[in-house]
Amino acid sequence: MQRRCGHRVAGGDAGRVTRRPLLLFLAGLGLFVAALDAYVVVTLLPAMVADIGLTIDSFEQATPIVTGFLGGYVVAMPLLGAYSDVRGRVPVYALCMIVFSAGSAITATAGLWSFAGLPWLIAGRFLQGLGGGGLVPLSLALAADLYSGERRTIALGSVAALQEAGSLFGPLYGATLAALAGPLGSWRFVFWVNLPLAFICAGGLVLAGRASPRQDSGSSTVDWAGAGLLGAGLGLLVVALYPDDPSTRATSGLLVPAGALGVVVVALYGWRQLRQLEPLIPRRLLRSRAFAGASIANVLIGVALMVALVDVPLLGRLVFGLDQLGSGLLLSHFLLGVPVGAVLGGVVAGRIGARVTAIAGMACAAAAFAQMSGWNADELSLRAGPIRVADLALGACGLGFGIVIAPLAATVLELTRAAQHGLAASLVVLARTMGMLVGLSALTAFGLYRFRQILGTPNLTDPDVQERIHHLERLVAAAFLQEYREIFIIAAALCVLAGLVALLTMGRERHSLALSASAPQQ
Repeated sequence: MQRRCGHRVAGGDAGRVTRRPLLLFLAGLGLFVAALDAYVVVTLLPAMVADIGLTIDSFEQATPIVTGFLGGYVVAMPLLGAYSDVRGRVPVYALCMIVFSAGSAITATAGLWSFAGLPWLIAGRFLQGLGGGGLVPLSLALAADLYSGERRTIALGSVAALQEAGSLFGPLYGATLAALAGPLGSWRFVFWVNLPLAFICAGGLVLAGRASPRQDSGSSTVDWAGAGLLGAGLGLLVVALYPDDPSTRATSGLLVPAGALGVVVVALYGWRQLRQLEPLIPRRLLRSRAFAGASIANVLIGVALMVALVDVPLLGRLVFGLDQLGSGLLLSHFLLGVPVGAVLGGVVAGRIGARVTAIAGMACAAAAFAQMSGWNADELSLRAGPIRVADLALGACGLGFGIVIAPLAATVLELTRAAQHGLAASLVVLARTMGMLVGLSALTAFGLYRFRQILGTPNLTDPDVQERIHHLERLVAAAFLQEYREIFIIAAALCVLAGLVALLTMGRERHSLALSASAPQQ
């Protein structure tokens, strides 16, 4: 990804220089709003699926509401950064905001008409992801254009932090906003409010950046075919993992053909990248053992992170009987642990190294998931002094994930030149998002199958109708609890595996990172 305009932007007139903080603020704010919407739905899902006509026994078939956004996100990230090299940062940013707003409007109207069912909702979420995903490389590239030297590093770090914060706090934001906006449409208001926010960010950026010099497109090209291959490959993998008949099997009937074709298409995308003169990922990075390890660990972490972000709020609603806001507050203990861990991980990694810090973070998260796998229906009543045991486990889990953010990101950043830090940061997000996308689909297929298997055919013989209903509710809650226990065990195993990957791959290049970062990139 080329950034030929950086010196022009930074070296413009005095008015232009004074607008740099405003431009970065508006770009970062738009990115933050889009990142919030990545997982805003996890606390809103019960209300959303009810409004589009899904029943509780098919509840988890609504996961494309989440994966649809992630799919658009993954497709847009490697594509629109290069497109902005050709067309300019601000125009492409405004286009992304328009697409994001259109997706928000479609999502907000789901269930209002007979034709606006689950496919309508998924389409809206995909458009949201397509627009929101493009904002990641655009905001990073704009930061690199506006600043140089040490200020560029600070700007890039600030943008990356906004993206991380938005993704993590989306569930709590959604639950809180929906609870406060009950008379205005509850969950629908969460998406309607995106429209004025997007208008402010895009409009302000266009006005503030209208004096910006146009980038020289030079020989930059946009790999539309590559984006199509990546999108098609990931889409096929999601289809292969979609639970089409969870009552009889844990996998899709299309698992083998769609999965095999998806792997082939993604491999074609990789082959195409390697043959290009300027591949998306510099060849030296592809040859780096540390980069491969950090990427694999990020994919595994993405899968485990989705377990916390999606299943904890659902557990609160379906097992603990919490309302929309209550399930968001339950997840907040996990969310509060992440930034604390991120700061701690950055400090510790600077003293003892990235590998040991990453392993410690994954061990902490794995231990927390292992404790969560033993939760009972009355877990929220158990206390360790004034604090609930469940809250401690969630906080420790978030702390572990936070600790691992800095060392994995630093490993990739230290392997690239300063001019490529925006690309490197987006690659870290891309790897984790791909893990979230495929992992959520796979764990949903497994979870829905296990739920049906555990529940079976309930034997309801009580003559009182209300008692039969209560008995069925207890059986359903118990089945969900057992399902989530097993998924927490899987998440713990994934964290252990990510730690092993870090152990085996992140140590050998530690002493050559500074030298590598200053070497010419191929």
